Amino acid sequence: MRKFLIGMLFFGATFGLKAQYGSLNGILTRLEERKGINQNLEAVNIDNKKFVFIKDEADHTERDFIVIKGNKATYVEVFDDKATGETSSNVFSGDIVRNKKNIISLRADLLENKKVPIPVTKTLLLTMQDNILYLIDVNTKDRWIDEASFSKTKIKSKK
Repeated sequence: MRKFLIGMLFFGATFGLKAQYGSLNGILTRLEERKGINQNLEAVNIDNKKFVFIKDEADHTERDFIVIKGNKATYVEVFDDKATGETSSNVFSGDIVRNKKNIISLRADLLENKKVPIPVTKTLLLTMQDNILYLIDVNTKDRWIDEASFSKTKIKSKK
């Protein structure tokens, strides 16, 4: 009798979670459509693309790059120390997976061709605004801009 009640409780909780997920998913989809995030970018080719992220802190500047070639990716971190002027870098390599909803998952498990115990992982959302391709980090909301798009906008602003 006890196992039966626990089983029924588990079944009811599972069914309730599925119902909540369905309503939450619908709400999020409507919000994304309103904000313009839910775009159809399946035809956009990200092969041989380089994305750049620059972060300026009080004591250092961080420049990060993601280079995508097929299903392989290279993630580069470059740190410029403002006090000493020294530059250091980390070069990670791994693979990426892109799904049909513009989500790109990066898993870099090699640091300069040596296996690391905890890989660097990024979950990124592919978006496009004003013909500029972006990757938005789902967890931190950091924006990675396509280097080719960045170069075009930089040249236009100089003219």
